Amino acid sequence: MTALATSLPAERQSTVAGILLMLLAVLMFSLNDVLGKWLVATYSVGQVLLFRSIAAWMVLAPLVARAGPSIVVKVERPWLQVLRVLLSTGEVACFYLAVTVLPLADTMTYYQAGPIYVTLLAALILKEHVGWRRWTAVAVGFVGVVIALQPSSAAFGWPALVALGGSLLFAMLMIVTRTLRGTPDLTMVAWQFAAALTCGLIWAPFQWVPFNSYDVVLIGLVGVVGMAAMACVNRSLKLAPASVVVPYQYTMIVWAVILGYLVFGDIPSWNVVTGATIIIAAGLYIFFRERELAKVPAPAV
Repeated sequence: MTALATSLPAERQSTVAGILLMLLAVLMFSLNDVLGKWLVATYSVGQVLLFRSIAAWMVLAPLVARAGPSIVVKVERPWLQVLRVLLSTGEVACFYLAVTVLPLADTMTYYQAGPIYVTLLAALILKEHVGWRRWTAVAVGFVGVVIALQPSSAAFGWPALVALGGSLLFAMLMIVTRTLRGTPDLTMVAWQFAAALTCGLIWAPFQWVPFNSYDVVLIGLVGVVGMAAMACVNRSLKLAPASVVVPYQYTMIVWAVILGYLVFGDIPSWNVVTGATIIIAAGLYIFFRERELAKVPAPAV
């Protein structure tokens, strides 16, 4: 009984750490999006995917060698690991397919539905407890996304279904990652970048554009930052329930506003500022509630 009484605060502290890691991951992914937008204006997606994976493996290879090849080869539930890699690749493919037809704001709106799916799937599949307060905060956060992005009438049709399918694949990816939380972080990241490297090797030769040395460095930076972001997401999902940490991906729209202004000179409209304010408020509500719960000792039973 005493162990049970002392375990709950530790679990709450772990949840707060998971939230902070997810916030850091979103920031790094947002920085990657800015670099990616810059690069794909000149190079093919396959090339960017290939060289970012090579850069990531330049960092991963010594770590894998030190840990031993078994950390990649001998994994728990290998078929579930394969499913995770396929989900990761599929959701990226859906995003790029949708964004070629839909306005970026519309595609992002559909993808920001991911936390809603994660919260639902976490309750149904992982049996995580999701109280009405968290449900409300997630729903309010999504309302903020819709206000910020204002999807247009062009959002209807098969491209919308592709985008919605991609957001569902993303949600399933988060659930599978949470299920495999016993897998070492290095194993998860290595598998993801191995799949991305394979995809890049197949895709890049069909749309090859000569590189200059400066852009190679930028693509390498995309790979290293992306690897660190994936590691943060994986660790976050090990430390905290998926239904708690995944909604913090709403903050990506906040970084999009800030970085868009600083890098591209985009001035946010009133609806973006309003939506971002709602998103921040919903995220802070969950964060501070979890932090307060972390301070409350479990009752002795």
